[in-house]
Amino acid sequence: MTGLQAPRGTRDILPEEQMYWQTLETQACQILERAAYRQICTPIFEQTALFERGIGEATDIVGKEMYTFSDRGQRSLTLRPEGTAGVVRAYIEHGLHQQGGVQRLWYTGPMFRYERPQSGRYRQFHQLGVEVLGSGDARADVEVIALAFDILKGLGLADLTLMLNSVGDRSDRSDYRQALIDYLTPYRQDLDKDSQERLDRNPLRILDSKDARTQEIAQAAPKLLDFLSPDSQEHFQRVKTYLDQLGIAYTINPCLVRGLDYYTHTAFEFQSRSLGAEATVCGGGRYDHLVTELGGPETPAIGWAMGLERLILLLQQQSSSPTTNLDFYLVSRGETAEQQGLILAQHLRHRGFRVEMDLSGSAFGKQLKRADRSGAPGCLIIGESEAAAATVQLKWLAQGQQTVVSQGELLTLDLRSHLDQAREFATEQSTSDAP
Repeated sequence: MTGLQAPRGTRDILPEEQMYWQTLETQACQILERAAYRQICTPIFEQTALFERGIGEATDIVGKEMYTFSDRGQRSLTLRPEGTAGVVRAYIEHGLHQQGGVQRLWYTGPMFRYERPQSGRYRQFHQLGVEVLGSGDARADVEVIALAFDILKGLGLADLTLMLNSVGDRSDRSDYRQALIDYLTPYRQDLDKDSQERLDRNPLRILDSKDARTQEIAQAAPKLLDFLSPDSQEHFQRVKTYLDQLGIAYTINPCLVRGLDYYTHTAFEFQSRSLGAEATVCGGGRYDHLVTELGGPETPAIGWAMGLERLILLLQQQSSSPTTNLDFYLVSRGETAEQQGLILAQHLRHRGFRVEMDLSGSAFGKQLKRADRSGAPGCLIIGESEAAAATVQLKWLAQGQQTVVSQGELLTLDLRSHLDQAREFATEQSTSDAP
């Protein structure tokens, strides 16, 4: 043993957990593709200036949480702490705005922030996000919210609450910022340490504090909604009206400001009571000035990101184990039988079936026990007698039915329908056995 371990705040995603990830990503991909969203991939590290300009130097992310380093050319680079800035940089660099129309993009991958590790929160974490660039219409706001709602509901997640707010435009926030500073300044010594530091450089983030005393003080603070211009009020009203028409319930939270400087107008979060204090599973908002700030043309935009580790926690709470995707477990013993098993497994895989081949060479009893534990509906058995006759025993594990067929005939059978029947039978058995 060398004593080497994964760095603090990182974790290995082991094979038995991967099926949760695959379920989540497949579900999200299907929903997003139906809405004409296209996938984009950006580098894991970018120039540090991208995040300083895009996220804001006064934010906790830039000031405290980024993994920044100098490469051999003495260029300052940063592991991406979030996905939006990189997508916007790619949008500008590759002239996607010149293609005309609205760009609907989605991404997934690891992000990095130096935070205190806790349940569902790591220093290397994964996000799935969407960005809609080129539309300032309130329907774009509601479209991305509805897609997040569909993904979360499609995963069977319960106890979800959509928190909604408007942070207005720059002029609205400028007026509100001063009013908030005027209100909070007499309470400076009563605020938590982080909020005292934010009072001068980023007072809106104080509204997001988790400190109980700071929250109590913030409850009586002026509300940003009271400082919205008529245009901002109209945009927010349209968002609420469209959500009502779609039947998506929401709660107005005037303290919801999100942690990034680039947000304008709509800000939102989906929260789950199942996660305790770290309740947010998806958050986002509109950012109509970010493209311009990063050197591109004036482009309204909106997006969101989901923390995948938190979603996986919720999925694991709902189900003790994910469903296996395996179709057949192949058991063989003896040199000729093992050779035929290898060939048969490959033929079945070429036909789209998921086949695991036992490579242990151990006794049939031990191999069959592993077949039972594999979760595969079907087991294929080749011993010396089957090898001599070029046959295979096909056993449906849940039903206990077993037949002998030639290896050539096996490849012509309607195995799909048999697999569906076997899985349906297994589901009925587990339901009837449940207390």
